[in-house]
This record gives sequence, C-alpha cells and structure tokens, in this order.
Amino acid sequence: MTQNSTISLTFCVVVFALSLSAQTSNRQGTPAPPLFGAIPQMTQVQQENFPPQLLDQLSAIKAAALDDDYAYRQLAHLTENIGPRPTGSAQAKAAVDYVASQLRQLGLEVQLEEVKVPHWVRGAETAELTDYPGQVPGTTQKIVLTALGGSTATPSEGITADLVVVNNFDELKALGREKVAGKIVLYNEIYDDEKAAAGLSFVAYGEAVRYRAAGAKAAAEMGAVGSLVRSVGSADFRLPHTGSSYPAGIPAGAVSAEDATLMADLSAQGKVRIHLTLTPQKLPDVTGYNVIADLKGTEHPEQIVIVSGHLDSWDLGTGAIDDGAGVVVAMEAAQILQKLHLRPRRTLRVIAWMDEETGGSGSQAYAKNHFSQFPNHVACIESDSGAGHPLGFDVKMPAAAAELLRPVTSVLRSFGATAIQPSAYPPGADIALMSEAGVPALGLLQDGRTYFHYHHTAADTLDKVVPSDLRENAAAMAVMGYALASIRDPLPR
Repeated sequence: MTQNSTISLTFCVVVFALSLSAQTSNRQGTPAPPLFGAIPQMTQVQQENFPPQLLDQLSAIKAAALDDDYAYRQLAHLTENIGPRPTGSAQAKAAVDYVASQLRQLGLEVQLEEVKVPHWVRGAETAELTDYPGQVPGTTQKIVLTALGGSTATPSEGITADLVVVNNFDELKALGREKVAGKIVLYNEIYDDEKAAAGLSFVAYGEAVRYRAAGAKAAAEMGAVGSLVRSVGSADFRLPHTGSSYPAGIPAGAVSAEDATLMADLSAQGKVRIHLTLTPQKLPDVTGYNVIADLKGTEHPEQIVIVSGHLDSWDLGTGAIDDGAGVVVAMEAAQILQKLHLRPRRTLRVIAWMDEETGGSGSQAYAKNHFSQFPNHVACIESDSGAGHPLGFDVKMPAAAAELLRPVTSVLRSFGATAIQPSAYPPGADIALMSEAGVPALGLLQDGRTYFHYHHTAADTLDKVVPSDLRENAAAMAVMGYALASIRDPLPR
C-alpha cells in the first residue's frame, strides 16, 4: 500500500468512526422523534417546491417500489452468482460489468471511471495456544481468527510468541516497550452489546473500531511482533470480523469474541504463548472502476443528484448487507423512474463506488475528476448501513435544507421512514469529500440492531436481507432521490 493509500485509509476510517460515534438512537429500531414532526400545513416555500403533481408522483414511486422485487433480484445475482467482491478481484470486475450492463438496459448513460485499487489476497490463517496455565500435556487450544486488511504475512511456518492482553491504548503505553517488544498484543476492547440492544449499535462500533484500525500500528511502535484485536461486532457466534488496519509491518488479525475472552482469562492466570500463521499477500495495485450512470434531467441536466452504494466487499461473506444492498436500492431508484416513465428536472446519477472498504480510492477519484462540478451537485445520498428497516435519513446540510424536505417524510410515513437526523459528520464514507465541499449529503437511516452480528464476517450473505425491508429501502431512496431532482429550488447550502 502506498503512502497515499495509507493517508486515504486513515481519512476514511476517521470520517467513518466519527460519523458512527455521532449517531443517536435514530439509526436503530426505536428512533427519537424526527427533527421535523407532523406540521398541519406546508410552508409557502414547501408548497412551491412540492406541488400536488410532484407529491402524487412521489406516492406513485413509493407504491411501485414496495411492489417490486428488482433490487432483491439484483442483490441475489451480485451475492450468489458473482460472490464476494474484494478490490482487485475477478469478482469485483465482474460486478462492475454486470451493474453497468443492467443500468444500460434501463436506458441510462453509463461510464466506467478508472480507479487504482489495492489488491490484497487472504492466505492461510490459523492460531493455537501452545502454552498456558493448566494446560493438559500434549494438547493445544485452537483460536478462531481472520487476517485484517493491510496485515503483513508471517513466515509460512508461522510465529510463536508470548501474548500480552490490554483493554486499551493507555494500558499498552503503560506497559512500556520492555514488556511489549517481541510479543503479540491482543486488544480486548469489548463491543458494547448493551448499547446495541438499546438501539446504539453504531455508537458501540465507533467506540471499538479504533483498535482494529490503529492497534497494529501502536503495537509495532512498541516492538510487538504481531497484533490481534477482539472482533468488532455483536452476536458472539465465534465469528471473526475482518476490516481494514493501518499497515504496520507486523501480522494483524481479529479473533472471535469467545477466543479473546479465553486468552484474557488465561493471561490473568499466567504466561500464555500463541502460535500464529497469517499469510496474506499485498499484490500490485490494479485498475478498478466506479460505475456512474445518469438519467438525464429534463430542465437542468447539468445539476446532479447522486444515489449510491459501494460495490466492493470483504471476501469472507458475499457482501449482501455491506454493501450490495446499497448498490441495488440505488439501481432501483432509476429503474422505478423508467418503469413509471418519470423524468426528473435534474439528472439522477446512480453510482456504484469501488474501494470503500480498503482506502476510499473510488470516492477520491470521483472528487478529483468532478470537483469543478460540485457547485452543480445538488445533493448526494449513500446507503451503507445494511438492509434493515429504514427509519429516515441522516443529513449533513443546513437546517433550512432539511426543513424543505419535510414533505418527503410525509410520503414515507406509511412505513415509518420519517426521521431527518442532523449529523455533524458526513453520513457516508463515499460521499464524505462531497459533503465536506458543501454538497448536501444524506445517508439512509436503518435499523442496525443486528447489523454488526454479520458485518465483515462470513455470515454477510443474502439470507440476512429481508425482502420487504429491502423494498422499503428502495422506496425511500427512490422517493428522496426523485424529490431532490424535481423540486423547484436546489437545496440551500
């Protein structure tokens, strides 16, 4: 990974962690009241931007999406026929070609935007405890783990070292280099299941993910020969959760929650040694692509409204909830408009981003190539929080812009997607650079109580997606996308 890639990964992880930690229970199944509740009458500005004809069109879009399985059929093909889509893989390229062909069939103007992406390949990944208190002679204990993206490989025969268990960076620093050098560090930061059960799973994730992202780097700086992190996620099914880690020159992996607890308990009793084998390969960067497809506007084709999700995924599962679901609901936003023969005033742009998971090079390439057009980007929407029941939208925009959108929530009220939740941070990693440049940004707000059961694991598969929830997400994306592309006035910035 190049220095620029490292900087890019740092930016994406920081933005994502900040945005997650800033969320409230509005992301979950028991949302706080929407910022803008039921108002008996629309304001004059709202009436001018949402005349009866547009409201009727939005209702028709919602009804069509709730009665359509286009998104689910597309997701089934992406996940079951194509499979996992890590950057640089044959599956990622096949997914680009497939999505582009489907959008061309809808009659959209499609272009493939070149992106240099990392090509990291997972190898062998095994671990076992070879020495620990109370050990039965002649036995070992298996540890369930997976390599983190950016991990350096061990020798093919693996490494054996003493284990040091810490709960946070302060504890690591307090140990001092002499107690860390030559050892393997385990960060036993526990994902807060109680927060998740109370509807704050994204907050819990934001608190724990920093050890996955920066733990190996901190350990390496103190002389450690390896770094492990307790998997960042809920539902302890002895599933390891992968994800990106800053390149640190040492092997880095994530262990299942159960095995992290085991190692912490044994380490409290005495010395523990672990044999670790991780053999990933960092291959040369390759060319990937953002898929960009335009449904041209009738009056202001130069003005752009983006609906999007990211096409790449991790390799353990098939990327159904992260983020095939986001891609297909964006695709359906265009499909529904074509089906109903509706053309918005502005251009609706569908984007399937490449490389959200391992550095954000797709969104950076888009920002570089289209920055001069950002003044004509009216809004950008991203779905990258799973496929759970939609509750509304996270938004980073002026209060006046959010207020203008209140009539959209009245259309979505039948299935509860009424929240417009202000965020201090961009509501999506791929739209972060646009948001920071002043483009009004929205993220689909979904019930995430079970999202981190499966996020970045082998269990991120199609069966985790409830078809009716996916239809509701498609309806919310299509209604909001068309509204933004059709209202009289661009959103204030």
